[in-house]
Amino acid sequence: MIRVAIVDDHPVVRAGLRQFLADQTDVQVVAEGSNGHDAIDMARGEQIDVMVLDIAMPECSGVDALVAIQARNTGLPVLILSEFSEAHYAMALLRQGASGYLNKRCERDELLLAIRTVSRGRKYISVCVAEQLAEGWAIRGEHSPHHCLSEREFQVFLRLARGDTVGHTADGMSLSVKTVSTYRARVMEKLKLGSNSDLTYYAMKNGLIQ
Repeated sequence: MIRVAIVDDHPVVRAGLRQFLADQTDVQVVAEGSNGHDAIDMARGEQIDVMVLDIAMPECSGVDALVAIQARNTGLPVLILSEFSEAHYAMALLRQGASGYLNKRCERDELLLAIRTVSRGRKYISVCVAEQLAEGWAIRGEHSPHHCLSEREFQVFLRLARGDTVGHTADGMSLSVKTVSTYRARVMEKLKLGSNSDLTYYAMKNGLIQ
């Protein structure tokens, strides 16, 4: 039996994953959390075999949690399940110690395959990432301007590119409007863009949003 922990700030997502995994004979959801702090606590104290972890969460992000978990050398396989494009995050998080990366739009069977794969101590790379590697996109992408953004800057960038206002972005990330405005200014400077519509165009052109 593969004991799984689900960490995502959306209750509906957790409920959907729990219900799907409950139908599997070899998987059991034994713990749930809503932020990175929960993930770190689970890795420290819970008896789990795989953690399914979101990236963008309030209080403590999934990226911060992954770094903390890896620093403790727990050996816990962490499977990232995120709404963000694999094009930017997958290889970076695999290098930081994630065992696999899937976009939330993936098929349920692929998620199950990924959980089973990482539970055996192997890495899971989605077909999308494998295709990018085969065609050399990931290597060329390392030189794209958005790879100079910090994790927080990239989160703000994606939210604004999708059409969120600064205020909505601040609420969604548990930050002040002033802080988000500062991140926005940094993003604009690093990407050499002038407006939110430019952000959207850049994100679509580079396959970061659809």
